[in-house]
Amino acid sequence: QVQLVESGGGSVQAGGSLRLSCAASGGPFSTYTMGWFRHASGKEREFVAAISRSGSNIIYGDPVKGRFTISRDNARNTMYLQMNSLKPEDTVAYYCAARARPGISINAVEYDYWGQGTQVTVSS
Repeated sequence: QVQLVESGGGSVQAGGSLRLSCAASGGPFSTYTMGWFRHASGKEREFVAAISRSGSNIIYGDPVKGRFTISRDNARNTMYLQMNSLKPEDTVAYYCAARARPGISINAVEYDYWGQGTQVTVSS
């Protein structure tokens, strides 16, 4: 069973950048499809981005297209989310997730393991 730990969250002004990391342990990282989601209290979990096991296939949620970049380093068992041109509406907790089955997915219910989340706050 893989354990996921996010880091890199914090506070930034609008237009700024942050880089989130998701470190995995306890499982064969390169065999998992990985994803980023964000979740505000009282709202449904929102898909941000996902990346295939090799990194060759990537998809983004519409709100972050052109601003966020997902990547992974299988040798380091780590996934990243580079967030540029941040907006106040990006303020929320971000979660990384791992999917043990093949195939990239935008659906949170299809992910098997979750990190504890990291807060991002963007001020105007």
